[in-house]
Amino acid sequence: MHRSAPRLSRILACAAVPVMLVAVGCSSDSGSDAEKNAGSSSSATAAAEPTKPAVEPAKYTDLPDACSSIAKKTVQDLVPEAKKKNGTAGRSSDLSVRGSCSWNGLADQGVKGSQYRWLSVGFTRFDSDETLGSGATRATEDYTKQIAKEKASEGAKKVAAAPAPGIGDEATVITYDLTQTDEDFEYATVVARAGNVVVTLTYNGAGYAGAKTPSAADILKGAQKAAKEAVTKVDATAEAAKKDADKDSAKDEDKAGDKAGDKSAEKSDAEATPKS
Repeated sequence: MHRSAPRLSRILACAAVPVMLVAVGCSSDSGSDAEKNAGSSSSATAAAEPTKPAVEPAKYTDLPDACSSIAKKTVQDLVPEAKKKNGTAGRSSDLSVRGSCSWNGLADQGVKGSQYRWLSVGFTRFDSDETLGSGATRATEDYTKQIAKEKASEGAKKVAAAPAPGIGDEATVITYDLTQTDEDFEYATVVARAGNVVVTLTYNGAGYAGAKTPSAADILKGAQKAAKEAVTKVDATAEAAKKDADKDSAKDEDKAGDKAGDKSAEKSDAEATPKS
C-alpha cells in the first residue's frame, strides 16, 4: 500500500505534463494570431488613409515696381498734368507681397474749365500654403472679394460689372458714377488675376469749373489699357528674374570651371618638375 502511493503520484505528474504543454501551446498560438490581426488592422487603416496631394507651387515669387508697371506715355495720356510724373508709391512692409502707386492731376483748360484725373494700381501676391491652399487658389478668392468690394463702393450709382477679356487669367471691370466735391465723377476699376497675383487698377475723372464730365467710354478704355500693361508687367518681372538667375548660375559654373582648370594646371606643373 505504501509503495503504490509514490508510483501513483509519478503517473499523475507525468500525465499532467502534456496538458500543461498543450495549454502553453494554445496560449502562444492565440497571442500570435492576435498580433497578426492587429498588424492587418493597422495596415488596412494605413491603406485606407488617402495620401494628401502636395500644394501647387506659386507661379510668381515677386512683384513689379508699381510705379513702373504702367508706361510713362500711358500715364501722360491718362493723367496729362500729373503732379508727380513718376507717381506716388504706397506704403508696404514687403514689396514682394504688396505694392501700389497713384497719379493725379488737374489740367487747366482756361475758360473751358479744368479736367481732373486719378489713376492708381495695386498688386497683391499670394504664396502657396499647405494649410491655406495654393497661391492661385488664394488669389482667386481675393479676386472675387475685390470685385464685390468695388461693386459696393459707397455712394456709387449706375454700378455695372462685365468681363474684361485679354487681361491676365481672368479680369472684371466695374464702372459707376460717383458725386464728390459737388462734381460728377466717372469711375472704372479693373480687377485682374494673373496666377497667384491680383491686380486692382482704378481710373476716374471729373470736369471742374464748368468743364464737361469725361465720357464713361473714355474712362473705361483708359482703365483697360493701363490694367493690361500692369498685368503684363507681372510676367515680364518674372522673366527678368529668371534670366538674372540663369546668368548668376552660369557665372558660378564658369568660376567653378576656372578653379578646376587652375588646380589641374598646378598638378601638371608639379608632375612635370623633376625631383632633386
